Formats: sequence, structure tokens, C-alpha cells
Amino acid sequence: MMGSTGKQKNFARILQMGLEKSCTISWLLRTSRINIRATFQAPREGFSRKLPKGPWFDMYLTARDPIVLNFNPFMSFNPDPKSEYNDQLTRATNMTVSAIRFLKTLRDGLLEPEVFHLNPAKSDTDTFKKLIRFVPSSLSWYGAYLVNAYPLDMSQYFRLFNSTRLPRPRRDELFTDDKARHLLVLRKGHFYVFDVLDQNGNIVSASEIQAHLKYILSDNSPAPEFPLAYLPSENRDIWAELRQKLVSAGNEETLRKVDSAVFCLCLDDFPIKDLIHLSHTMLHGDGTNRWYDKSFNLIIAKDGTAAVHFEHAWGDGVAVLRFFNEVFKDSTQAPAITPQSQPASTDSSAAVQKLSFKLNDALKTGIIAAKEKFDATMKTLTIDCIQFQRGGKEFLKKQKLSPDSVAQLAFQMAFLRQYGQTVATYESCSTAAFKHGRTETIRPASIFTKRCSEAFVREPSKHSAGELKQMMAECSRYHGQLTKEAAMGQGFDRHLFALRYLTAAKGIALPELYLDPAYGQINHNILSTSTLTSPAVNIGGFAPVVPDGFGVGYAVHDNWIGCNVSSYTGRNAREFLQCVQKALEDMFDAMEGKSIKT
Repeated sequence: MMGSTGKQKNFARILQMGLEKSCTISWLLRTSRINIRATFQAPREGFSRKLPKGPWFDMYLTARDPIVLNFNPFMSFNPDPKSEYNDQLTRATNMTVSAIRFLKTLRDGLLEPEVFHLNPAKSDTDTFKKLIRFVPSSLSWYGAYLVNAYPLDMSQYFRLFNSTRLPRPRRDELFTDDKARHLLVLRKGHFYVFDVLDQNGNIVSASEIQAHLKYILSDNSPAPEFPLAYLPSENRDIWAELRQKLVSAGNEETLRKVDSAVFCLCLDDFPIKDLIHLSHTMLHGDGTNRWYDKSFNLIIAKDGTAAVHFEHAWGDGVAVLRFFNEVFKDSTQAPAITPQSQPASTDSSAAVQKLSFKLNDALKTGIIAAKEKFDATMKTLTIDCIQFQRGGKEFLKKQKLSPDSVAQLAFQMAFLRQYGQTVATYESCSTAAFKHGRTETIRPASIFTKRCSEAFVREPSKHSAGELKQMMAECSRYHGQLTKEAAMGQGFDRHLFALRYLTAAKGIALPELYLDPAYGQINHNILSTSTLTSPAVNIGGFAPVVPDGFGVGYAVHDNWIGCNVSSYTGRNAREFLQCVQKALEDMFDAMEGKSIKT
């Protein structure tokens, strides 16, 4: 840990400013050593093939539930500001080229590290970046610290590309082959590959990529009778068995091309109708046109609506959001082609390989069974969203309230109004300031939020607007304290997780604490919440982590608040959002000195 209490408080201020809330799952804090190494080039450990093996990877990779819905989230891009660039072929070409540019920058060691700048006027400048390059790495961290610049761990980044989660009996495997040069494209359930890097590692010309994608989009072949893409949506042990049958049937080399591809580009043949349709499409789709095991799928609909759907075992939203932001910025500000650009005069029929899989009766039966399970599960999922337009971050900060605490308080009030109780709530907090850090848990439900929620929901007439606002302020202060503790590795969830893991590893009887019903209840997270705010993000989401829960994706923008909620048949997402809207209206009334309407 850092030397003094003052330094810790200073560091916590930074962490609170830039907390990245990953989606449903978090990380065991493996070390208490802060990562303050700053070369202002991508940290070399970010390119190591030896990521830590341990409890948190075991947690992900030994899970046997299907990864679609249970683990994989999505983030959708805002449209290109220039409407004509949202043509599917144009945007697919530009985003593919921008993604490969990011890959090249990363692998060449030129990607700027993730850094929190407490005083950007001093540290986030070209002058400082040039100077710090000449400082030995053993001292550069101190130079960065002197100007309040705090680099974050980037060890997850190398798994962004050429990576796939492979199903194995009992424990899956993370596979990466950074020598592969081809892109995987899915359209109408068909698989295609073509090179996006040449033999020297240079990016293939944008006009060639455009030509190859145009060729794929012009393929009029009907959808396959047995779409292979359903298989990664299966239970992991079942998928592992079926994959072995695929290999035995002569598909090993074909699967290798899928697994080693730079990433998976999914071209959908329909436009997006609205935000709810967008969420369903990008979170799960129809099961035929995604490869859920890839580190990420870049999905582009017929109207150019784009999103990233990513597998969660290899990393969290920190790496994905950086990639996401860079791709959006590069593809919109420095597009590789224009809508008027002509594809290269190249023989795409020779350059593009359409993959063919050999399927025996057992595999066909497995695909049919996977489809039936997939369709049945998706029918139980509801997604809905709201946009609260009365105010956002700017107004709340003027009220000296944490915007995140207000959003979390709204969820507590909403659940109390809808179901009459307070339940276990999960909010993820990045610990990327630690070496190999992932996340820790913020527990937003507290005695303060319970008291405040009951005052607003059950007895608003007994309290003045000033008293209600005072209770909100107490919730905000306590939420800020919890946030700082989690960011500094002082939360309790990961430590209890680690102790339980070590107990099992050593064959020791489980301590009574873990058998207590309260421990089971607090880990049954009915409200699982996550927030990401970026100019590039339109909307994001994930499924509930328990059958009777809500998956709550939200963002507090400058002047409005967005909330995207998922639920299964046991809960009512639309009603919950109506209660969230009511909670926000009541809190804004209280902040404006108005009485609360019952």
C-alpha cells in the first residue's frame, strides 16, 4: 500500500473520479502492491503471455453455465455523427480497420497506458510524456507520482485479439494465437475468414477489406440447416463434449481458424428497431450469428448500428472500453474509407475462405438440442429502458451529491416500492490501480439507504424536503466511503472469496461463516448493477445474475440519467423502471424543495 494516509486519500480521490464499473462479475485482489509504473508507452507486462492463474480465473473457467446471458455483456456504439457513414459496408470496413490499427499500436508498444491524471495540466501533456520516456523504468513511476499521474494495470489487453475461450470438461481454457492474421466474419450463420494483416504484419489496404466484406454481403446462400453457432451457447461440459466430436469428425483445422482469428465480425441482415430490440440483438441475438466464445464480437446491423459483445473470463470492461473508445474515435474522425470509396479490384472469391464443417448425426442432434434450449431461455428474458430527462450529473454535483449514489438510491427505493423489501445489491468497482487488478464489490444497500428509502416510499408526508435531502446526503457520503474502500482493496467480498477458496484448496472444513444464511443471502445478488459512461457508448446491458434478479445497466450523463434493465419471468422489469422513474422524480422534487407526491 502507499506510505501515508494522506497519499491514500489522494489516490482514492483519483479512483473515485474514474471508476470503471464492469458488468456482472468481479475480481479477487491478488496483491496489495499498487501498480505505479509509468513509461507512457504500453507497459511491457501488458504483453506478457503469463497472466496470473488463480482463484478468479478458476471461478470463471470452472463455471458450467452457458456463458451467453450468464456472463457475456454488451456495449453499443453511438451512430457515426456523419449519417452517410452508417452504411453497413462503410461502417464495417472503417471499424475493422480501426480495430486493427488499435491492435498494431498495442503490439508495437505505442499504446499510451491507462492513466488517472489528478492534475492533467501537468501530467497529461506532450512535454511531460516526452520527458518521462527518458527516465529509467525503475524511476519513471516516481516521476509520474510526483505530478499525480497514476497508471493502471493493462495486463488484460493482450487477450483482446486472437483469443477464444475453449470449452473443456470441468474447466475451460483461454487460448491466444497472436501469429494469426485473419478475421472471422459471420453472416446468416455462415463462417468466412480472410487476412487483415499481410505477411509482414502490415494492415491490408482498406479497399481490399471493403471488397472482401462486400463479397460476403453479396453471398445469397440460404442459412445453414444446422447453425454451428448455437453450440457455444450450451452448458460448458456439453459443449466440450460436442467440440471433441467436431474435432473427431475432421474439423480441427477449421475450428483452429475460428479460435485464432483476430476477432469475430458479425454482419446482421436486419436494421435495429429501437433500444429494446438493440439490447436483445447485441446481448444474445438469435443464436446463429455470434461466436460467444471469442474474446469479443463486433456486431454491425443492416443500418450500421454497432456493438461489442464480449466474453468475460479473460478480462473486464477496462480493456474493452479503452478499445471501444479508440475504435469509435478513429473510425469517426479518421475513417479509412468514405461512402464514395470504391472497393479494390481484387479476386475476393480467392482471398475469402468460406468455412465448411463436417457434421455427423450426433453433432446435428447436439445443435438441435442447443437451439431448443437457447430459444426457450431467450423467451424468458425481458429488457426495458428509461431515460430520465429532468437532470443528471451537473445538477446533482451542484447539490453536493454523488451522482452514482443517487442512481443507486433510486434502485433501492424502486425495489422497496415494488416488492416491499431491501435486497442484496452488487456494484462493481475497478481495482485496476493494483497489479493484475480486476474489481471489488461496492455494497450500495445500507442502513442509510434503507432509512432514506422508507422515508420516501412509506412516509414522505412525515418529513420535510430538507430532512429528505439530508438523508440523501448521508447516503451519498456513505456511498462515497464504500467506493473509496473498494477501490483501495478494502472491500470484504474478495477477501472472503479468497479465504473460502483457500479453505477448499487445503481440504479444510468450511468455516461456519460461509454456512450462515446471511452469507448466502448477501451473495444472492438480486440487484446486480453496472455503469459505464463514455461519449462513444449508446447503451449497454447484461442479464440478471440470479433467476429472480434484475440486471441494471445505467449511466448518469450531464443532463439526464439512463437505465437499461433485464429480468426473467419472476420479476417485472417495466414495473421496476416505473418505480425507478418515481424515485428519481421524488428525489429531484426534494432537492428543489417541493413536497413529495404520494
